[in-house]
Amino acid sequence: MTKSQVITCQNCKSQFVIDAEDFQFYEKIKVPPPTFCPECRLQRRLAWRNERALYKRKCDLCEKDIIAMYPADTKFPVYCRSCWFSDKWDATDYGRDYDFSKPFFVQFSELLEAVPRVALQVDMSTDCDYCNQIGTCKNCYLITSASDCEDSMFSYRLLYSKNIVDGWAVIRCENCYECLQSLESANMKFCDQGVSSVDLLFCYDTRGSQSCFMSSNLRGKKHVFRNQEFTKEEYKRKISEIDTGSYANLEKYKEEYGQMRLASIHKFTIEKQAINSSGDSLGYTKNCKGCFYSSDSEDLKFCLLLNNAKDAYDVNNGCCGMERSYEVSTVGVNTYDVKLSADIWPEAREITYSQCCRNGANNLFGCVGMRKKQYCVLNKQYSKEDYESLVSGAIEHMRSMPYTDAKGRTYKYGEFFPTEISLFSYNETMAHDFLPLTKEKAGELGYGWKAGKEKHYEITTSAESLPNHIRDVKDDITQEILGCLHKGTCEHRCTKAFRITPNELVFYRKMNLALPRLCPNCRHYERFRSRNPLKLWKRRCMCEGKQRVKGQSPNTHENISEHFHGLNVCPNEFETSYAPERPEVVYCEACYNAEVV
Repeated sequence: MTKSQVITCQNCKSQFVIDAEDFQFYEKIKVPPPTFCPECRLQRRLAWRNERALYKRKCDLCEKDIIAMYPADTKFPVYCRSCWFSDKWDATDYGRDYDFSKPFFVQFSELLEAVPRVALQVDMSTDCDYCNQIGTCKNCYLITSASDCEDSMFSYRLLYSKNIVDGWAVIRCENCYECLQSLESANMKFCDQGVSSVDLLFCYDTRGSQSCFMSSNLRGKKHVFRNQEFTKEEYKRKISEIDTGSYANLEKYKEEYGQMRLASIHKFTIEKQAINSSGDSLGYTKNCKGCFYSSDSEDLKFCLLLNNAKDAYDVNNGCCGMERSYEVSTVGVNTYDVKLSADIWPEAREITYSQCCRNGANNLFGCVGMRKKQYCVLNKQYSKEDYESLVSGAIEHMRSMPYTDAKGRTYKYGEFFPTEISLFSYNETMAHDFLPLTKEKAGELGYGWKAGKEKHYEITTSAESLPNHIRDVKDDITQEILGCLHKGTCEHRCTKAFRITPNELVFYRKMNLALPRLCPNCRHYERFRSRNPLKLWKRRCMCEGKQRVKGQSPNTHENISEHFHGLNVCPNEFETSYAPERPEVVYCEACYNAEVV
């Protein structure tokens, strides 16, 4: 068995460790060990997934007006969903012979620039015209990275949920507004980490709780108001005085919530039944190491945003029965043995170095836009025997004639696609969302950057002039063009102007919520920036026994229970996404459970 090795990343030059178990996985799927560190590998994959940068253009086949994740000036044709999935064209028409006189990625890039692409990744969904990267959704607007959702708006990473507005990483929830990292809950507003809870307002880290306001670290509680428990009647009287229909009130509540959240105990990781796992925001996982925002999965490492996945390394955005995958950006629905690829859905098997291949495709190498095809290299069909022989030769060719990008990074067989041949500019992709760069830094690294198109909206109502209370908002507000409060001065891809949709207005009135003053993009990125980074630090528990915590937080916490370490400082260490310089009080699982369970 190969022992652990320390490697220097050829991209960022930092050192990283490849463990013995990693070498076992690489040997099993027949790839060499990586030369990029885990974070650089993630960045490289995310630069191949666009979710929120949408453009108006025409379908290059039927010429109808469409919304697409590709602008009108792309080199390759872009088809609406109906045309792309029709029999009016065949991806094998773009097939070409493998050329052993030039690097593989040069040939693959040429194929990328020729084959038609589908405008949006939207599967089995209805009335979701302004959504992308979703499946099995109904009547949704501006949601991304979602599956099996209904009647939801302005949200990211929704699964099996209904009536969610401005949500982030919400699973099996209903009737929620401005909620983050929540699971199996309903009727919540402005909540983070609400699990199996109902009727919460401005609450943080609650499980099995009901009817609570401005409270945190709750377990199986009812009628808690500002972290104090009351009778049902007393709680009703107090909550009746809380009016979220007023924008002025909301701003005060948000400030109080921020202070309360900071003063709360923070468990070193967010998890529910995460067995032998590390990372953050994990639910029902087993043997998942260095993973984030993943659930119902096992035997993963360095993965992000997976659901119902097994036996995979370095995969982001996958779900619904995917197994044995490596270095893939977007994959799922009963896929098997997919590696070094992007956008592979569904029922696909044994796919390598391919992009946008779907619907039962199998045994593909270096292919683009293939459906129901097998034994193809660079979109050209072969017999099984000839395919296997050519793939073997192509792999050896990639080793002997590697691709070198403009910054001198070398790509042999086993490396994911170079970022410089991505279909998207860096600031259009998830890479910029999770690992933001300035335009200058992106240029230094050789990544593309798309200049924003100047838009001149005739704003009819400024954010400052909107009615304070939702009850004073008239129906004709849906006809107005509202000015965003940020006015384009932030770093949130501010659209400067936005509209309130009729369904949105109905939701705000039903939930007694003041109209938002920020455009959907600014609201999205404010939620995005509030999450912890996709990085782990080794730290020690901050608990000091019955003594008052003297950590870096200006808000101290005094334990209410006896802990296993008595009056001594807790000796437990862990990996956490809370950086050492953060102000929160971070506890190990034992100390956390002693205080809040």
